[in-house]
Amino acid sequence: MSDVNQVEENPNLSKIEHDPLSVKTTRVAVIGGILLIAVALGIGLILHLRSLISQYTVHAFDVATYARMAAVHGDIPPWEIAEEVMDIYRGLNEEQRSKTGTEEYHAYFDHLTSANQEEILGLQHKLGTYMDSSDGVDDVYIAMYDDETDALVYVVDPQKEHQFRIGEWEPVPADEVDRFLNWDGKDTLFHLGRMDIYGWMCTAGVPLQTPEGKTVAFVLSDVTLNNVFPNLVDYMIRITLGMVTAIVLIIFLMTYYIRKQMVEPINAIAGAALEYVKDTHGERNDHFSSLNIHTGDEIENLSNTMGGMEKELAHREARIRHITAERERVETELHLAHDIQESMLPQDFPPFPERKEFDIYASMDPAKEVGGDFYDFFLIDDDHLGLVIADVSGKGVPAALFMMISKTVLQSCAMLGRSPKEVLEKTNEGLSSNNKVGMFVTIWFGILEISTGTLTAANAGHEYPAIYRKETGKFELLKDKHGLVIGGLKNVNYEEYQIHLNPGDKLFVYTDGVPEATAADNEMFGTDRMIDALNVHPDASVKETLVDIRAAVDAFVKEAEQFDDLTMMCVEYMPDFKPEGSQSEPETAQGTA
Repeated sequence: MSDVNQVEENPNLSKIEHDPLSVKTTRVAVIGGILLIAVALGIGLILHLRSLISQYTVHAFDVATYARMAAVHGDIPPWEIAEEVMDIYRGLNEEQRSKTGTEEYHAYFDHLTSANQEEILGLQHKLGTYMDSSDGVDDVYIAMYDDETDALVYVVDPQKEHQFRIGEWEPVPADEVDRFLNWDGKDTLFHLGRMDIYGWMCTAGVPLQTPEGKTVAFVLSDVTLNNVFPNLVDYMIRITLGMVTAIVLIIFLMTYYIRKQMVEPINAIAGAALEYVKDTHGERNDHFSSLNIHTGDEIENLSNTMGGMEKELAHREARIRHITAERERVETELHLAHDIQESMLPQDFPPFPERKEFDIYASMDPAKEVGGDFYDFFLIDDDHLGLVIADVSGKGVPAALFMMISKTVLQSCAMLGRSPKEVLEKTNEGLSSNNKVGMFVTIWFGILEISTGTLTAANAGHEYPAIYRKETGKFELLKDKHGLVIGGLKNVNYEEYQIHLNPGDKLFVYTDGVPEATAADNEMFGTDRMIDALNVHPDASVKETLVDIRAAVDAFVKEAEQFDDLTMMCVEYMPDFKPEGSQSEPETAQGTA
């Protein structure tokens, strides 16, 4: 549970002065109403506009249909005049067509006009009659679309104000030409477009065909849509006023209902939560159950759930306090175990300041508070140095306990003056005799005869040691003889071997935490990288050697978590050491021990 000071420092927990949830609810309702008005207006305007346009197009199409019926009843069929007009138009070149509206251009059609003047006037009169008697229709005329020039060529036009004489033309959109020339005869034939001269215009029409069914012209009816927009504005004003009035009433009712059914209960739950947070000592567990909320919906369920949760949290908090105290006790014991384990390993270097025939340094970094690795070195007598490095199976407290037992048993056996082979066999006998948990330990154990440099060692399933030879100037892996791990089986025999250390030679032993150190991509450090790291500064001191290896491992694994205990030990043989002030050659290491 949070501390009271944390509650007071957090304004989001302690200050709810202006009922922001109700403000947000009102804001959402208003925004929703505005959006509803906008959407309704948009849909209403679109539907109204489509309705108006549909009325105009149907009206224009009907006028064109009736006008065609009147036009075909004459002395000279209008399609013959239309065919002659288009023949003349298509016979003109581009420069001649560009002079439309001029007397020079009219001259190309004078003979046709003179020959059919009476019939043309009769068609103008008939079309003009339909134009004048049809409300909203601006022009009723006969014209033909030319798909090569995207032009509308006039045949008969009765309009006075913007009359097109026979043969005159004006450019039209290609989609209008395509629509009229490729009409399937099923739907209303019309085109909506905007022209600089007329503004928005609806052009509807029906084809004028020869008896053979060839379309030679169209009877067209133009209706300007300029009156549509004032109607839309008037419609928008009326519907907006009505909708705003209705929406305002709806918003008020919605806000009132939401406030009573949602905002106030939620604020009550929030206030109870704040009091719950401030009640750091858990003196009450009825902050929520005392609210008495009965909204009959999810908010009431939430209040009841919070009440049950509060009681459950009170029980859990008591358990957590108990578990925390127990954990702190365990952590304290683990720290104590760590200190005890660490105190069992040699920590003072150099360990034998009076002995100058050798130098030794070791380190152990457990993966957890306590580990299963251990190292040890001890003088069995004045001329024999015991060297141990071991790795217990598993990790944590069990491995640490087994490690301490293993270390004690092995050292006891070694101090009896036995050979490495016998020491391991006796240690195995002691650990496997009553090993009910099935744990085991790998051990490398060697005895260095200080006076001669002879190292006698035995390996019970442990890692290969590395040897530095002064004469070669580099470390190499010594693949010695391996025996079975200690504690695995009874009556196991081990083999021992001997190597000779010359002055300046070094021995490096380690646990599998070094080669098996793993990076984030699951790649292991490996013995090859270890040997390479040893040979970066092969002539370094024993302490510097361990520091260099640890730095190489850390650089390889980077941020990856340490998986296993990491233990190392390095010994340098220096029998030729001459004490300061001595005038004669030193005696053997055994003599100076």
